[in-house]
Amino acid sequence: MGDEHSLSPKDSFVFKLPKKSPLVLRMVVLSFVMVCAVYICSICLKQIGVVPSAGFLNVEVFERPCPEPNIEPWDIPYVHYPKPKTYSREECSCNPVRYFAILSMQRSGSGWFETLLNNHTNISSNGEIFSVKDRRANVSTIFETLDKVYNLDWLSSASKNECTSAVGLKWMLNQGLMKHHEEIVEYFKTRGVSAIFLFRRNLLRRMISVLANSYDRDAKLLNGTHKSHTHSPKEAEILARYKPVINTTLLIGDLKKVQEMTTNALSYFNTTRHIFLYYEDVVKNRTRLDDVQEFLKVPKLCLKSRQVKIHHGPLSQHVQNWNEVQTTLKGTDYENFLLEDYRK
Repeated sequence: MGDEHSLSPKDSFVFKLPKKSPLVLRMVVLSFVMVCAVYICSICLKQIGVVPSAGFLNVEVFERPCPEPNIEPWDIPYVHYPKPKTYSREECSCNPVRYFAILSMQRSGSGWFETLLNNHTNISSNGEIFSVKDRRANVSTIFETLDKVYNLDWLSSASKNECTSAVGLKWMLNQGLMKHHEEIVEYFKTRGVSAIFLFRRNLLRRMISVLANSYDRDAKLLNGTHKSHTHSPKEAEILARYKPVINTTLLIGDLKKVQEMTTNALSYFNTTRHIFLYYEDVVKNRTRLDDVQEFLKVPKLCLKSRQVKIHHGPLSQHVQNWNEVQTTLKGTDYENFLLEDYRK
């Protein structure tokens, strides 16, 4: 009995310890769970970009690129999304834009052709920009000007601005184009610029137009003003009254020089994406304009121009020394230029 009585308090003490042990274990487990939870949350926050070190993820969200249109892989380099500095494209910011340049020579119908393109609601062709010498002073000024045009920051009467689908300019071969052709070809390839060649098949007609336009620059036959292009039959009739005298001594050489320049231009830019047109073909067959619209990937519309042709009918009516011209060209490679309707 004595031993039994003496052990009773100890036994009671021993049996009370296990009752406190589960509480301690719970506290340890709870602390461990909280530490794990904090650690897991910190990792999650890093992955979603909340911490400053992952801030670049936020830029991706706000600078999300426009979805690529449904085009062929080879065509992707020619699709652009310009971000003008002078205004915002707003709802048209994801409308793809194509870059082009009309490569031609003076008095080859490029002015008339450009008015046709600008008649399209989605095409902006900004004129003969490089007629200003400072803009073609060197490669740097040329590229600076082109960048401004293709970034939709060149504002002119032809600008469609926000919803332009094709933007370009008219560029004459003698305006720095041939001089810096290597650098310009590389620019076209890098920036995805397409070339539209427009030349005149009958170079004799072109020569007559050049001489008449040069004369009017000084004479100013239309009420003291010079006009390279007319918009009424009356204006065209007045300008057509002047009949130039062609220097037959230089005639063959001049025609050959123009042909060589045209051939060289085609050779230089042959590796770029391009389309080739003759002015005469566009005049007689308007489906060639459909080809151009397809080339620029814009909806096909019926394009019109207000310009009026100046020299109509046989060339004999527009040259003073026609007999000399005939004699000079007969029997040469240029004899077909004498025909009213010259076809190659």
